[in-house]
Amino acid sequence: MLLKKEAVLALWLFTMCAASATSAQTPPASPNQRDTEVQNAQAQTPTPGQGPAQTTEAPPEKEKWNAPFGGSWTATFAAATDYSYRGISQTQRQVAVQPSFTYETPTVSPNVALSAYVGAWGSNVYFGNTNPTIAEVDLIAGLRLKALNDKLTGDLGYIRYNYLGAPADLFYDFNEFGLVLGYDFGVAQIQGAVRYSPNFFGNSGIAWYKWGQVTVPIPYTFNENFAFKLYGAVGNQYVERFTNYGIGNNNYWDWQIGFTATVYGIDLTIAYVDTNLDIAGCAATMNCDARAVFTISKTF
Repeated sequence: MLLKKEAVLALWLFTMCAASATSAQTPPASPNQRDTEVQNAQAQTPTPGQGPAQTTEAPPEKEKWNAPFGGSWTATFAAATDYSYRGISQTQRQVAVQPSFTYETPTVSPNVALSAYVGAWGSNVYFGNTNPTIAEVDLIAGLRLKALNDKLTGDLGYIRYNYLGAPADLFYDFNEFGLVLGYDFGVAQIQGAVRYSPNFFGNSGIAWYKWGQVTVPIPYTFNENFAFKLYGAVGNQYVERFTNYGIGNNNYWDWQIGFTATVYGIDLTIAYVDTNLDIAGCAATMNCDARAVFTISKTF
């Protein structure tokens, strides 16, 4: 009887030790699982410049496309039913293909989120049967700053607009300087910009563009691979020699309202675009009229 009791006690001790060892060897949730839980709690994928939700553990960093000198590459490929530049169609309301490529340096330090960038953006253009211009290629450079847990963002930039195939005497190519500021309130993000050109498109003189946008993310908790947002933007373009630019007065307004669905990393956007320019004030074309523009894009 004593031997049986000892055998039962030994079996019980062995079982408890085995259970404890198994529990100790069970791994914690993987970073991907934790990231999924954070995203489900946020009900959306964070947009660029939006800080992550406060958690007890820091979420894993977004994978970067590593570049020389500690920087990173970003490439985007987009296709749209129209290339609308500040409300005016640059393709006679026809399809546009728009790739871009950017290199960004690492930030100055962990405490100073200041970086520099250079890149290029391109699109096909169509200015009519008698105009040989085939494409616009923009060279960009600037500085980006983030503060207040990435909620406050700033971008001081330069753009060189180049028009391939355009005769030199049309003076299409021009330079532009801009400042963009933004703040993420969580329920909405706001942005504002001021852009200046000393001699705008077509030798049209000094130009200023003022622009503002509000973006509102739509909560969605059923699938981490889906995110939605609404946005609205309004801008005002001033052009000194407006007749060279092909408009009826020295300034006009443009606006758009859009909806973006991000599905497995692909952005699908539908936008209503319009201006206050009529056909007579738009070089006798319908390029300034109201229209819907659909865009599909993917960033790598």
